[in-house]
Amino acid sequence: MVVLQITPSERALLASLASGVAMAEIARRLGTNEHQIDMSLQGLFVRLGVKTRAEAVASALRRGLLVV
Repeated sequence: MVVLQITPSERALLASLASGVAMAEIARRLGTNEHQIDMSLQGLFVRLGVKTRAEAVASALRRGLLVV
């Protein structure tokens, strides 16, 4: 498996998704808007090789990018 580096904000985004936080709340917490969050997610999806938020969280957990 390829080692993937993610930024602290990407880690916070994935952690929020894993916790079930709504997109609007994630955007508020990260000081941005939902469109920017969606764009960040799309980039993460490509880098993680996934298509959904659930797959992104699962992949991040498997890769050790998130700790539960």
